[in-house]
Amino acid sequence: MRHGHFSLLLCVSLIAASAVAVPVQDVSVGGYYKNLLIVSRTLPFFGPDESYVLDLNRLRLRLAGDMGEYVSFNIQYDNEILLGSYLDTLQYEALDAMERDTYFNWEATYLERGKAQGRHSLYRAYLSFTGERTEVRIGRQRFAWGTALFWNPVDILNPFNPIQLEREERTGVDAGLLSWDYGELSRLSLVLAQQRAGSSSALRWRSHWQGFDLALTGGRFINDEMIGFDFAGQAGLIGLRGEMTRTGSRADGAYTRMVLGVDRSFANTLTLNLELYYNGQGRGDPAQYDFSRLLSGELLSLARYYGGFYFAYELTPILRWDNFLILNLDDDSRFLAPRLVYSPTGNIDLTIGLQFFDGASASEYGVLEDIYYGELQWFY
Repeated sequence: MRHGHFSLLLCVSLIAASAVAVPVQDVSVGGYYKNLLIVSRTLPFFGPDESYVLDLNRLRLRLAGDMGEYVSFNIQYDNEILLGSYLDTLQYEALDAMERDTYFNWEATYLERGKAQGRHSLYRAYLSFTGERTEVRIGRQRFAWGTALFWNPVDILNPFNPIQLEREERTGVDAGLLSWDYGELSRLSLVLAQQRAGSSSALRWRSHWQGFDLALTGGRFINDEMIGFDFAGQAGLIGLRGEMTRTGSRADGAYTRMVLGVDRSFANTLTLNLELYYNGQGRGDPAQYDFSRLLSGELLSLARYYGGFYFAYELTPILRWDNFLILNLDDDSRFLAPRLVYSPTGNIDLTIGLQFFDGASASEYGVLEDIYYGELQWFY
């Protein structure tokens, strides 16, 4: 874990000083508290197989407001307490020592004592300057590019792992954004980002035609160059979306990635979603898998062909049943993640769930360990 108390406090102080210097209006305060209890076993890449328990407690504070007619800010601060035997494992030690992708060191550990750790960080921190048709946004932010549910080839700045436990958590990037709304439903955006491994830049065009949202994206992510297209819309009662990218990479050469998805929502609250994914960066032979790049986050999928299926149904108005299924069609390994979400009030969610991994010992999902978890999340 990087120790960045100084830079973290400096960032908060600068934004706070700006808020004091300029009258702040329409301030909103929110966030959530989450308790996530996980039971599982460590992976074979990190030495002996060990069972573990991890109890994560996270308090997220969000402060947003306007500083005049054209300037606004958004700060989201996390304070976490981690407890349990997982902190004593070689897996945690190895993963925690990895460098984070973000350029600025806005993360710090303030407590390390046996099976307890305390840490805090800035999840988001940015200033926005808006005009009639333009916006400039500077700081740690999230660019939600792409349209698919499981895989987002277009999202080169904030890639998402489809099997991550906290699906709603998306790492941001330290960047500047310039956007121009040149039409009612049309936007042109330029992003310049800085990360630990190097700089990235991207230009994105988005518009609307015949009931479909369309977008073109091109740019450089560290040393890779990419151009991509994505769309989303309705064909009658069926939702359609897709993404396609072509990438030139120093490490992997030139490759194509494509995802096509369909979804349907029914009046009885049943929701179905199906996606097919082609990953030209992957390998058709499990013997060629590079698990080290997967664990570091450099790769998000190892094979070439995948299928993803999402099923959700409201058993009652306050109880929802979700299922996520991913099939690796090259090595026949599988990932299944069912969960029950109970919402007794509008701002409290209680979740119990599992992540099952199955397949041959050398397959992508066959080497991973099952996870059992329970979660309480209170929004305020």
